[in-house]
Amino acid sequence: MIDLRPVGYVIGLLTAVLGATMIVPLAVDLVYGNGHWPAFLQSAILTCLSGGCLALACANGVGEKLSVQHSFLLATGVWTALPLFGALPFLFGATEARIVDAVFEAMSGFTTTGATVFVGLEHLPEGLLLWRSMLQWFGGVGIIVVAMVFLPELKVGGMQIFRTEAFDTGGKVLPRAAQIAAQIMAIYVGLSILCALAYVAVGMNGFEAANHAMTTLATGGFSTSDASFGLFQGAPEYVSAFFMFAASLPFVRYVQIVGGSTTPLLRDRQVRAFLWTVGVLVGVIWAYRVGVRGDGLEHAFREALFNVTSIITGTGYASTDYQLWGQFPIVLFFFIGLIGGCAGSTCCSVKIFRYQLLIASVSAQIRRIHSPNGIFTPRYDGRPVSEDVMSSVMAFLGLFVVSLGIIAVSLGLTGLDFVTSLSGAATAIANIGPGLGEIIGPAGNFAALNDTAKWILTAAMLLGRLELLVVLVLFLPRFWRV
Repeated sequence: MIDLRPVGYVIGLLTAVLGATMIVPLAVDLVYGNGHWPAFLQSAILTCLSGGCLALACANGVGEKLSVQHSFLLATGVWTALPLFGALPFLFGATEARIVDAVFEAMSGFTTTGATVFVGLEHLPEGLLLWRSMLQWFGGVGIIVVAMVFLPELKVGGMQIFRTEAFDTGGKVLPRAAQIAAQIMAIYVGLSILCALAYVAVGMNGFEAANHAMTTLATGGFSTSDASFGLFQGAPEYVSAFFMFAASLPFVRYVQIVGGSTTPLLRDRQVRAFLWTVGVLVGVIWAYRVGVRGDGLEHAFREALFNVTSIITGTGYASTDYQLWGQFPIVLFFFIGLIGGCAGSTCCSVKIFRYQLLIASVSAQIRRIHSPNGIFTPRYDGRPVSEDVMSSVMAFLGLFVVSLGIIAVSLGLTGLDFVTSLSGAATAIANIGPGLGEIIGPAGNFAALNDTAKWILTAAMLLGRLELLVVLVLFLPRFWRV
């Protein structure tokens, strides 16, 4: 039988730390004098006590080495427990949210999805708005560590191709995972501060800048207003697009840049592909807006740049209702959201490297058909790709499509229309944020959905954030055999 104490100890510690961070929004509410601070005090006490008791109960098992089973359980357990406790301020606070809504909002925050069930954000207490942003900020840095430390070792979705990437690419970055995580955290904080300062420089007040900086770097998309980025059109859109793009690059490259080497970033194949993909998509939307819709050059370019970057990175900000642009952009935006950014970043969805490996595999297969006696091996960044990596990528892509279909059908069975069901499934499993249609489109939110649909989407957000296989493998009987 698997010893669960090492997993429980880590989850307990992280839960207690999460409770301690509730002091920040508590203090903000005291400063603003809105009387909401008791909700955070209650939540902090309950969270710290629960996490502390769990950690103490499991402390005698910390000497145990983490096995593969422990790692899968830990990744899933953290992303389940923290949103549950993160939902407490929504339950006790001014929103008086029901359990389904509170858990949905917290899961959307921690998985950096950005879908919301709250209406009238402008009227919520400042502490609660800050807490939503903090949840996304925590989830953003957390998924970087998971993607760089856990997933490569667990051979999930082809991530093992980056197993040596985090520790040995372009020369020896750092010898241990803990040191890598510490440097990534420092860079993440630094970029967040720079983003906040840039937002202030282009007209946001300090509170708005701090919140949007956290959700921008996390590519999460929570805003302080129902209008999302519609209140900040102009220069803030350029600032946001820049930092959303920066957050979608591999953070290990920033570690290498700090170490004095820019070559790995410039030579990174997925970075170049991501840059070209964003550039082409922005160009297509811009040309469509100018040529077909007759919009002004700068206005069309700014909105195309911001909204394309927001959707492809999974941030989910919306500066305008792009569904009004016509049918072509609507269809294009649906598929843009299924692309994603680079591995080892805060962004979500399929990720650009998997499409590159898929193309490499198809290309090799076509050459084999043309020259049956030849030996053609898929290559990535000049290196041959092993069979286990290709199998893992194909399994992930197949599972992604199947899961998308199952979730969409399940949502349809709850009474939702086709567009809402399909786009809702896609936005949840790819952690994008807004869907399509009148209900959950960029001008709407998820408040009107029935409770069953909200629970389905909550599970889908967790499933997508942890690359599907990390969660689903827990349901295999052989997983529990030691």
